[in-house]
Amino acid sequence: MIIRQKVPRLGLILPAYNEQEVLKITLTKLRIIRSELVKSGAITADSFIMIVDDGSKDRTWALVNEYEATNPDIIGVKLSRNFGHQPALLAGMSEASKLADIVITLDADLQDNPEIIGQMVAKYHEGYEIVYAVRSSRQTDTWFKRNTALAFYKIAAWLGVDLIPNHADFRLMSKTSVAALMKLPERNLFLRAMVPLLGYPSTEVTYERGKRQAGQSKYPLKKMLTFAIDGITSFSVKPIRFLFDLGILVVGIAGIEIVYTIFEKMFGNPQSGWSSLMISIWLLGGINLIAIGVVGIYIGKIFTEVKQRPRFQIENVTGLKEPENQADISIYKSVNAN
Repeated sequence: MIIRQKVPRLGLILPAYNEQEVLKITLTKLRIIRSELVKSGAITADSFIMIVDDGSKDRTWALVNEYEATNPDIIGVKLSRNFGHQPALLAGMSEASKLADIVITLDADLQDNPEIIGQMVAKYHEGYEIVYAVRSSRQTDTWFKRNTALAFYKIAAWLGVDLIPNHADFRLMSKTSVAALMKLPERNLFLRAMVPLLGYPSTEVTYERGKRQAGQSKYPLKKMLTFAIDGITSFSVKPIRFLFDLGILVVGIAGIEIVYTIFEKMFGNPQSGWSSLMISIWLLGGINLIAIGVVGIYIGKIFTEVKQRPRFQIENVTGLKEPENQADISIYKSVNAN
């Protein structure tokens, strides 16, 4: 693997939705880390921090405007509405990669430990195009969240979804790999599985996930379950095959019951069948509803994909200075829907 000689320009991307309580703490911390990396020669002095406001309803965008007015290394991207965490990440990467050589995405709540950013940049200098930040443990999680997360990774692996265990969306990507990611056209975004599909040289660095510095989590249980289901159904058709196999199994059991009933009738020992009848009705009814629901999810995804609606819509970009390269001017007026 070739060691890189050029000092890269880094773009730190923070998707933010109603993060007014924690934004100041996060930006202060990241600006210190950015300055240290500039002094060490790991990144260029014009490296920046980009906050993507995903349709916040609080003062998040107002705070972004205040910070970028006094700090030249702050860039604000405002989406026209709340598109969701994954589209916000994609919007930030799309815009930042126009100016930066490498981008790092991380959450605005500082649970993704920014102290390892230097290690991630060092891995890029070693020649890697993608660097995944992976949690070293889940001891800070509740018992329920820890075990459901482990179950999700096991189920995803069984269904053939290529994921990096204990990795969320804290990662470094080169300009080349971001460009390749943008060529993937799907609207049902699950970046944790999309990025490994690219196949570029990658590695991992580990970190200990911390606690949220302020505010409330934007990923309650319901949203986490929805995200997990969307991720699996976006990258595997095995759930449908599983339903077919389950149907064959149920038919086989029904055949055995028929043979058993015939023998019982022949030998004059019929049993009252109300309980077994009701159980069978409810069981088969439940299986049918689950099957219809799973098929419906896939049909819904097809419906979303064929409409080809924009994955995100940028309303405003602030904090950018005039570029030396005139080819980069388009970012200042961009309303990117790719």
